[in-house]
Amino acid sequence: MSSSLQIPRPGSSAPTPAGAASATALADGASAPLAAASAAAAVPATDASAAAAAAAPRYTDIWQRIRGGFGIPDMDGPQMQPYVEQAVHWYTTRPDYVARMTERSRKYLYYIVEEVRRRGMPTELALLPFIESAFNPDALSSAKASGMWQFIPSTGKNYNLRQTMFQDGRRDVMASTRAALDYLTKLHAMFGDWQLALAAYNWGEGGLQRAVAYNQAHGLPVDYAHLRMPQETRNYYPKLQAVKDIIEHPEQYGITLPPVPDHPYFQPVTVTQDIDVSQAARLAGISVADFRSLNPAFKKPVILAATHPQILLPYDNATQFEQALAEHQGPLARWTAYRVERTSTPAALAEHLHLTVATLREVNDIPSRTVIKAGSTVLVPRPPQDDANVSRHVAENAVLTLAPVEPPLRRLRLYAGHYDTPGTVARRYGLSVAEVARWNHVRESTRFRPHALVVVYTRELHPHRELRLAEQRRAHERSVRMAQRRRGPGHTVRVATRPSRPLISVAER
Repeated sequence: MSSSLQIPRPGSSAPTPAGAASATALADGASAPLAAASAAAAVPATDASAAAAAAAPRYTDIWQRIRGGFGIPDMDGPQMQPYVEQAVHWYTTRPDYVARMTERSRKYLYYIVEEVRRRGMPTELALLPFIESAFNPDALSSAKASGMWQFIPSTGKNYNLRQTMFQDGRRDVMASTRAALDYLTKLHAMFGDWQLALAAYNWGEGGLQRAVAYNQAHGLPVDYAHLRMPQETRNYYPKLQAVKDIIEHPEQYGITLPPVPDHPYFQPVTVTQDIDVSQAARLAGISVADFRSLNPAFKKPVILAATHPQILLPYDNATQFEQALAEHQGPLARWTAYRVERTSTPAALAEHLHLTVATLREVNDIPSRTVIKAGSTVLVPRPPQDDANVSRHVAENAVLTLAPVEPPLRRLRLYAGHYDTPGTVARRYGLSVAEVARWNHVRESTRFRPHALVVVYTRELHPHRELRLAEQRRAHERSVRMAQRRRGPGHTVRVATRPSRPLISVAER
């Protein structure tokens, strides 16, 4: 990442040049430009580089830096102010929620603010993950939007966020931030207004374009307050305005913001060998939970090197990781990928691979009553002699396809009643009309000839129904035998009526 600020390495003391007074002024609430001007005046004009360094704004924490970069007009008109007040009330009456999400943001805010400022964008945009996900990189919505910036799968693909069996770029802290700011830049270019760009980010550019076109056609204003939009979008920017107001004056709302230093929290390290998540965390000297909070994009217990991923580590732990990795002896990954050649049950595949079915199910998230279809890829323990990385093709294209276990089809042959059609038979056995018609080579509207043989295939037998039908069949057969005895040999027996429901001739096969 690039920065125009002179930022000390975490853990080191900050230099105190002649411009140090500007930091004190900012801490006391002075504006950044005023502090920078006074600092520049204190430096001799003969030393241009020192003057430039002193003129750069210095902040005591990230919150001051965010406040110094606000650039979107406040939403304070009479039409939208009630929405802002409602959002402010919601946050300020939930201080525990605000405390959790601001504390969670500590790991990511510096990087996001740095990227926003590098692009010359207003720092309000760095607060957007508060609205989208409460800064939870694992957030998943009912619409399948994922990550801090809440990308749906299709938009994520449009912005090159890799979504594979092993990795979901929508949860990648750096990649998703880059994609979100790219998308917001595009929307701002389309609508020429940051408030409308944010509305489009929530609603979709197509919906907002139609709303703008409608107002233009009817001679109406095309600002946020006057456009017709869904209620969620109507409340979207007011929520961001509420968060902005709280961060700008937290003491007025009884909110305490956690201290977040204005320097990097994490550092990226490129992975060149397959490595288990637990192994990476151990080498870095952090917990698996802390590792996953910075690297939520990795969906499996192993990180594959084939796609050259970067792992994020706390700033000082990155050096520890690289040193420990250089000194490490032995395998780094216990897991590898295996391609399933034939459709198998988890039990059969586990037996073939010489591992427990519980291990296979747990590491691959395979639910019960499912089979693994041919062509699928599963994670399995890596053989001791195998130290090769999983190939790039597998890393990018592997899928795990599951299918429900279905009981075998049972064939029933039935006698049709007087008014039976494929529809009546289908309803009786919980089948589709098209299936019954296809099995018997007739049209769906056909009425079966009375006593005709009808074939159906079913996965379930209904015990009570089958008993009743079997009893009807036996009663019919008894009536035929009794009629034959009464009429004597050589006579044709006609039975006046037959049960109107189909009778089973051969129950199943």
